[in-house]
Amino acid sequence: MAMRTVRLDQESEQILAEIRRATGASVSAALKQGLVAARSALRAGSASRPYDVYREIDIGPGGYLLQPARRAKNALPTVIRARSGRKPR
Repeated sequence: MAMRTVRLDQESEQILAEIRRATGASVSAALKQGLVAARSALRAGSASRPYDVYREIDIGPGGYLLQPARRAKNALPTVIRARSGRKPR
């Protein structure tokens, strides 16, 4: 078993004391409960990664593309003209 030294600010000390009074748990037991709760929250997905957020965004087939990527360079002048209000050549 590892021994750790933890420094708590005044607010954290008050929270720990409140938890101990309410549960009757020791300092070690209260801190262990906190670690278990934090791990559960992480596993539940509360700490999402950028890819997780991206995966939830559904912009439909093709997304916001005006042209497929393989034709992007050829389509660029047409897209610029369309946005500027000019007539195509």
